Amino acid sequence: MDKIYRRETQRGNTPKKKKDEHARRRNQILNFRVTPAERGLIEKRIALSGLSRSQFFIQSCLYQTILVKGNVKSFEAIRSELNQIRKRLTEIQSMDEIEADECVAIKTILEILNAVYEK
Repeated sequence: MDKIYRRETQRGNTPKKKKDEHARRRNQILNFRVTPAERGLIEKRIALSGLSRSQFFIQSCLYQTILVKGNVKSFEAIRSELNQIRKRLTEIQSMDEIEADECVAIKTILEILNAVYEK
């Protein structure tokens, strides 16, 4: 009886190729959980936006306004971050030495506090 020809990939004995994470531009993964209703709403918004899923989530996370309800946890995080920024500002000689993530943290804190005290 003749043997059935199978490609190497169908035999199961070839190792899977690993992605080259060093050459990838975006090599970080974020996951979160939603309810089925929330998923449906998110998918509808993605479809209506005309963006890819990844672009939609990046745009949503980075550029949409955030509704924050002040609580002890959020104010402790803000206080801690402000203390770190204060220490960093006393160490630097010029404003050019401020890192981009520190600027983003300051901007986010100001947006949150502005929204809290605006009401």
